[in-house]
Amino acid sequence: MTGKQKRLVRLTACAALCCGMLPMAGAMHIMEGYLPPAMCIAWGAVALPFLAAGYFSLKKRVAADRRALTLAAMAGAFIFVISSLKIPSVTGSCSHMTGTGLGAILFGPSAVSVLGIIVLLFQAILLAHGGLTSLGANTFSMAVAGPFVSYGIYKLCGRLRINKMVAVFLAASLGDLFTYGVTSLQLALAYPSATGGVAGSVVEFLGVFAPTQLPLAVLEGILTVITMIALESYARPELRAVGFGEA
Repeated sequence: MTGKQKRLVRLTACAALCCGMLPMAGAMHIMEGYLPPAMCIAWGAVALPFLAAGYFSLKKRVAADRRALTLAAMAGAFIFVISSLKIPSVTGSCSHMTGTGLGAILFGPSAVSVLGIIVLLFQAILLAHGGLTSLGANTFSMAVAGPFVSYGIYKLCGRLRINKMVAVFLAASLGDLFTYGVTSLQLALAYPSATGGVAGSVVEFLGVFAPTQLPLAVLEGILTVITMIALESYARPELRAVGFGEA
C-alpha cells in the first residue's frame, strides 16, 4: 500500500475503536433471546446458503488480486463503525445505519454476507450489540437482504446511466431501509398482532422504525458517497482490482 492508503486504513481503524468504546445503552439489532428458538434456527438456515456463496465469492476475488483484501477489510470496518452507532427503537431492537451498501457495490451482495456476519459476531460478543441466538436473523436482514437490494439498485442505475455517486447514494439508502423492512417482518412473525396478525404487526413495527430510520438512511447514503469519493482519490488500484468503475 502507498502512504496515503495506509493512512486511510489507520483512520478507519481508529474510528472503529472509538465506536467500540461508546456506551451501549442496552440497544441492539435483534437482541439475545428475543426470538423464539424455532425462528432462530430457521433464520440461521435461510442465511447459511448465502454465507457459503459469499465465502467462495470473496475467496475468488482475493485470489484474483490480493489488493482486494485491503478493500474488503475496509468495507468490513465501515460496516462495523456505522452499524455501531444506534438509537433505541422497537423493544428488542434499535435503529442504526447498516454500512452494507458499500460492500455490496464493491464486491457484490454474496460477499457482504461474510463481512456482515463477522461484524455481527464481534458486536454480539464484545459489545453486547445483537446476540448469538439472533445471529441468523440479524445476518439475513442486514447482511443478505439489504445488500442484494443495494446491489440491484446500483446496477439498475448503471443501466439507466444515472450519475455514479447518485447511484451509490440510492443504493446505500434504499438498502438500509429494506433491511429494516425485513427486520420488521422478522419481529412481526415472532410477535403477531392480536388483531391484525402478522400483517398488522409489520405495519406497527415499520411505523415505529420510520421516524428514526428514514433520516438515518439518508445519512448512510451521504456517508457512503463520501467514502467512495475518498476511495477513488486514495485507492484507485484497489478499486480497479474489484472491477469498480468498469462498464
